[in-house]
Amino acid sequence: MSTGGTRLSDEQRLDWLRLIRSENVGPRTFHNLLAHFGSARDALEALPDLARRGGAGRSIKVYPLADAARELEATRRLGIALVALGEPDYPHPLDTIDDPPPLVALRGGSDVTAKPKVAIVGARNASAAGVRFAERMARDLAEAGFAVVSGLARGIDAAAHRASLATGTIAVLAGGHDRVYPAEHEDLLDALLAHGAAISEMPLGWEPRAHDFPRRNRLISGLSLGVVVVEAAKRSGSLITARFALEQGREVFAVPGSPLDPRTEGTNGLLKQGAALTTGAADVISVLEPMLDKPPRLSLREPGGVPGDIPACRPADDEARRLIVSLLGPTPASIDEVIRLSRQQPSVVRMILLELELAGRLVRQPGGLVALLDI
Repeated sequence: MSTGGTRLSDEQRLDWLRLIRSENVGPRTFHNLLAHFGSARDALEALPDLARRGGAGRSIKVYPLADAARELEATRRLGIALVALGEPDYPHPLDTIDDPPPLVALRGGSDVTAKPKVAIVGARNASAAGVRFAERMARDLAEAGFAVVSGLARGIDAAAHRASLATGTIAVLAGGHDRVYPAEHEDLLDALLAHGAAISEMPLGWEPRAHDFPRRNRLISGLSLGVVVVEAAKRSGSLITARFALEQGREVFAVPGSPLDPRTEGTNGLLKQGAALTTGAADVISVLEPMLDKPPRLSLREPGGVPGDIPACRPADDEARRLIVSLLGPTPASIDEVIRLSRQQPSVVRMILLELELAGRLVRQPGGLVALLDI
């Protein structure tokens, strides 16, 4: 386990929790706010004015201090640690992806999160052969010193977790730690916590919804050096995980299957797109072993902030704000293109985009694209 990094004080942890739980604040917005204002507390104080400047029709909802204190106390009672980006126990290599969660709720041993990690994902309605392969892959990777990461779902996920219980496996949850999905896997979660860990970026009490699973998949791939897809239909969450892995610079491995089985149509498609053909753990290990030297961990910058793309600048004037809004619309546009066409300083444009986002008027999309919402 790394000994680098700095720990937040209790007051700073509450500020971070309040900021990430406030309305219209996601990971990217959090990082931009912290980079600009230097501390979560100063960012919290600025939220109402930023949202007003962005054209919000009502006051932004800032997460109350009392609610944050209750949430923090509840997590501690359940043996869950709220670990901040840059702290020693923050799971690596999750800290290297774009827009990593500022806080993750971690339960179980931090030793397993310090191991090199490989994700194994696949179909919920897995075939018997797929389950056997996932179990063998998980055991072999565990014996080679890797921690197995998956999403606690039925089928391939559950098989991978069960096969690596003794050596340590990591479950990434789509909901809060007290809202296990599927509910039938509560016993599996309890069993894996003996030598493994469970991670979520969602608050306690959060029931997972359909759009929460892609967020979970982003963490599955982000935690891992590579993702092994065992079985996946043409449209499946496992393919979403593979796409995130590619965007995050992770390796993607696919297990070939019968062209007659719709459960392997997605994996065969990945192979056509260049994924590494995988018939055993040796294929995975040979690719990942050269990557086991860890890059430097991201250091904590509170109260100085975390690295971001909005340096301190004066508030934008109304004329610049009107110009930026006129260049935006429902069709996604590149931030770089908006900067070029507006002839404004990049820091000014990015601050205006932040104001619009906090006002609920802007949505960010992959690839540095933004779109104005029709509200």
